[in-house]
Amino acid sequence: MPRALISVSDKTNLDRLAPALVELGFELLSTGGTRRHLESLGVEVIDVASYTGFPEMMGGRVKTLHPLVHGAILGRPDLPDDATAIAEHGIVPLDLVVVNLYPFEQTVAKADVSVDEAIEQIDIGGPSMIRSAAKNHRYVGVVTDPDQYADVVGALETDTFDQAFRQRLARAAFARTAAYDKAIATYLASLEANDTESVEDRLEVGMQKRADLRYGENPHQSAAFYVESDPEPATLAAAEQLHGKELSYNNLLDLDAALNLIREFDDPASAVLKHTNPCGCGTAESLKEAFTRAYAGDPVSAFGSIIGFNRAVDAETAEALCEPGRFVEAIIAPGFDADAIELLTTKPTWKKNVRLMKLPGLREPRRGDRDYRRVTGGLLVQDRDEGTSPSSDWKVVTERQPTDAELTDLTFAWLVCKHVKSNAIVFAKDRMVTGVGAGQMSRLDSSMIAARKSDGRCVDGVCASDAFFPFRDGVDQAAEAGIRAIIQPGGSKRDDEAIAACNEHGIAMLFTGRRHFRH
Repeated sequence: MPRALISVSDKTNLDRLAPALVELGFELLSTGGTRRHLESLGVEVIDVASYTGFPEMMGGRVKTLHPLVHGAILGRPDLPDDATAIAEHGIVPLDLVVVNLYPFEQTVAKADVSVDEAIEQIDIGGPSMIRSAAKNHRYVGVVTDPDQYADVVGALETDTFDQAFRQRLARAAFARTAAYDKAIATYLASLEANDTESVEDRLEVGMQKRADLRYGENPHQSAAFYVESDPEPATLAAAEQLHGKELSYNNLLDLDAALNLIREFDDPASAVLKHTNPCGCGTAESLKEAFTRAYAGDPVSAFGSIIGFNRAVDAETAEALCEPGRFVEAIIAPGFDADAIELLTTKPTWKKNVRLMKLPGLREPRRGDRDYRRVTGGLLVQDRDEGTSPSSDWKVVTERQPTDAELTDLTFAWLVCKHVKSNAIVFAKDRMVTGVGAGQMSRLDSSMIAARKSDGRCVDGVCASDAFFPFRDGVDQAAEAGIRAIIQPGGSKRDDEAIAACNEHGIAMLFTGRRHFRH
């Protein structure tokens, strides 16, 4: 009779797995809470303590760390020495090990978790059994995720539970324990006083594949979407797709860019993204007005865009989205009113295709974490560029002071500029982007593009630059377009030239002291 050991923290789908194994002739061995759960389902099970003759102790810390358990997992019955040990010590070999781990990641994600609580959620016996079974996958199948149960039962029923299948399970098992250990190491590192000042000496990134994508940035590139084991509520990985075609690689990049931008604003806000750059953004007292301002920033570029909102989309805003001539690829928002969903999925010509992404935690705080970027042969790691310098630290460096209205627009433009690819120039007026110059090799070129996009709408408006002006020509270009106030980090050896140019043109200029390059 084949034997399976089941010891799980997450009991999802156990009511399907256990009866199926019994039906296939398996004898079940289990521990503590899992044993009691199986018994409540009416499933006959052998207590591990009865098998080993050694009781659970130390509050459950010690229950499976026993030679009779690990010998049953690691034994190779077709090897003479192993077979002799199995017979001599009364070991009953295991054919299947079903284990998932204490919820460490979920525990440390809680804002008020104590160190003692976190430490108690570090599983010891579970990873030991998983690694033992994965090492011995020639003889033993190891199951670490409830999502695997159906495939495992199917393979057992069709006699395809072969070496190749068990090897795939083993690979997934080692990936799981690696991610688990990484989460523990990251948490312990976060307890150190200087953690924010350094990065790890050794980096292991553990992710779970969420979905295979049709292709990458281009059709000849394969791609997939991987997520953290316990993504934060304010991340793209926590979003739920309510409607539309499957997400593409480029959709996901643009949705993440839209999410990061609209999180910057407290007032109702909307952003229009193309190729991860905002071509429009606006804030207002109502969400519809915020969207109207955002879309008007660059209606030509807005065709086929990604739209972000920091409030639930209502019917009035949905009506504006559905106006003739507009085409939207995807929308991300904290939610969608029922009337809004009805409009977006029935009224426009793109109704069947638009992806509606619901992210209730969009505006929740995030833990400070790292930003990763692959380069050939390595990985670049940095702190995320969260927040910006407080306005109390900003300095007016020109003869002319900004008006209150200009200061409001400068603050708005500065937050948008932070999310534009360098060299970044943003023109804005009345809390609305009128022109963006993004990703140019020259800051002057970015200024010229922003002015052309504004098409005269930036007269008496403001300009934001993600880094200092190396020459006065960028200021002269802004003045020619009608800009009346500029915000930039400062720090150039030619700052005096830029300030002098502003004074000549009657432009107010603020230095923030913080740069926001986005390469």
